[in-house]
Amino acid sequence: MASPSTLVLVPTEQERRHLARQSGFGVDAPCELCGFGPVAAAARAATLIARHHPDRVLLVGIAGSYDPVGLPVESAAIFPSVMMHGVGVGVASGFVSAATLGFHHWRRAGHPPPEWDELPLAAPVPTAAGPLLTCCTASASTDEANERHHLYRDVTAEDMEGFSVALACRLAEVPLAIARGMSNEVGDRRFEQWRIPEALDAAWLIARDLLARPTWSSAR
Repeated sequence: MASPSTLVLVPTEQERRHLARQSGFGVDAPCELCGFGPVAAAARAATLIARHHPDRVLLVGIAGSYDPVGLPVESAAIFPSVMMHGVGVGVASGFVSAATLGFHHWRRAGHPPPEWDELPLAAPVPTAAGPLLTCCTASASTDEANERHHLYRDVTAEDMEGFSVALACRLAEVPLAIARGMSNEVGDRRFEQWRIPEALDAAWLIARDLLARPTWSSAR
């Protein structure tokens, strides 16, 4: 049986440059930039999936941790699912999600609303991480991080691309796994404190293992 084709997506050139130094990167799976932020990542991921026709997709990059004890800076994780914050009404403590308001994503006529407010991901190795939260803007302070964590109590990390890539993969019926290294605590904007190289090193260890696995299974 032929090995499944995997498309590796990385949000930024900075992340790709560092990952390119890792053993095995780009050898067995093509790597493309998906861009950063929810809009660019969704559009670019859909385009790249249509171009490469992969059997599966792996998103690799950095994220912020909501759980500095269970998911400390410089560690990495894959996630069982991903949710989206920022599409709805209001900001900060006054935010109400579109789903709460009764607005759901596109659905086929005659079918019930799809459960796209939280998208399951491929999680072929055991993970202690909870869901990943994708945001239109990164948390600017500890207070803002706490407000978001109150709305999504089970999330363990924050990024800006995961849900978008997951939705593109869902529409293309291609499984997605997300490996994120923790470069900082959510809400910490002291960039000089961020541990980006170490986070990417940790993420690649997980990503390399996933690429070597012939099959992936959904977390649920």
